[in-house]
Amino acid sequence: MKLLITSLFAFSLLFSSSEEEESKIWLTDYEAAITKAKEENKPVLLSFAGSDWCKPCIMLTREVFETPEFEKYAHDNLVLLLLDFPRLKKNRLSDEQTKHNESLAAKYNKTGEFPLVVLVDANGEVIAKTGYQKGGAEHFIEYLDSVL
Repeated sequence: MKLLITSLFAFSLLFSSSEEEESKIWLTDYEAAITKAKEENKPVLLSFAGSDWCKPCIMLTREVFETPEFEKYAHDNLVLLLLDFPRLKKNRLSDEQTKHNESLAAKYNKTGEFPLVVLVDANGEVIAKTGYQKGGAEHFIEYLDSVL
């Protein structure tokens, strides 16, 4: 019994650490993303999303952002910044995070498009903008390569 409990505990630690690692792929602070972009000489991919209400946002996440191909590409080539605008009460962000995301929307997403992916250089200058694209991770990576 003790071995079973120990095994379950070890598994839960392994599982939770992989979840934590995955969440570190996407930053939520613009200044931290810009600092990392400067340190690593990479552009920043800003993803404006409505994670709990925007069907194309959810499709972009599932078909592209959550794939191993994109995660590897992003690790090697990008700094990722998630700017989420959830509507459900249970997914509500802190007031500070909401204000942060709204201020970046005022700068980079003036028309309120969802999803909107904005690539910026390490100085915050826009390189390219796009939305949901059919074709999955492979097509999206090809697009990114073409504009970078």
